[in-house]
Amino acid sequence: MWKQHILGLTFCSIIFVIVFSLVKPDVANANAYHWGFTKSSDGKPADAGAQFETILKEHGAFYRGNPEKKTIYLTFDSGFENGYTESILDTLKEENVPAAFFLAGHYVESADDLVKRMIEDGHIIGNHSYGHPDMSKLSEEGMLKEWHKFDKILEEKTGLKRTYYVRPPKGIFNEKMLQLGNEYGYTHMFWDTAFVDWHEDASVGWQYAYDELMNQLHPGALILMHTVAKHNADALPRFIEDAKKEGYTFGSLDDLVMEQLLE
Repeated sequence: MWKQHILGLTFCSIIFVIVFSLVKPDVANANAYHWGFTKSSDGKPADAGAQFETILKEHGAFYRGNPEKKTIYLTFDSGFENGYTESILDTLKEENVPAAFFLAGHYVESADDLVKRMIEDGHIIGNHSYGHPDMSKLSEEGMLKEWHKFDKILEEKTGLKRTYYVRPPKGIFNEKMLQLGNEYGYTHMFWDTAFVDWHEDASVGWQYAYDELMNQLHPGALILMHTVAKHNADALPRFIEDAKKEGYTFGSLDDLVMEQLLE
């Protein structure tokens, strides 16, 4: 299906904060930022603002694809299994759509059968840290420990030696983290499409997730969803089908990175 980590890419939440405004520094940690953006509407690209754009570009990080190309990218964050990931994987397989799953350490340890299936189905495994801490408050040693401990568990459980894409828990980050990630072969992947979907006991129904996804649909969208929500699993087949009807194709994160490298 799709090759993971083309050419050994070196360019490389369960709960997170979406801030629909300019960059706001974390009061408790002046060196930290909460990821945020202005949502897409009417097919126009989402906007993270000039400061975030500059920071991410300087460190080879991504939050969207080409805003002129009708390719979109599906990513899922998973901290624990809530019974809906198999349905999501079934949909992706049936629709021949690639995805990336950003997992925390607990997920790999407790649901390794599903992680193995993700890999077998050709999806990318992303590193969401081992313990899901606020990474911006950690030392460099602490950051590396989180990423490397996750990779070690992943290899032990699945045989996959390491990850190449990372996503900071809760969307909290600093430039030290981005730089360190680059030095150790990790590319930070943020997102430009998201909604409140991480409550595992929510009963809002598939229409809620479908409407959020379709209302934010735009060229180059890098979508974040959580696997714990039934409404996401139920909405996914309808969303993929209707996005395709509107002329969109689905790419992998490897496609996204390689396209940027070739520009």
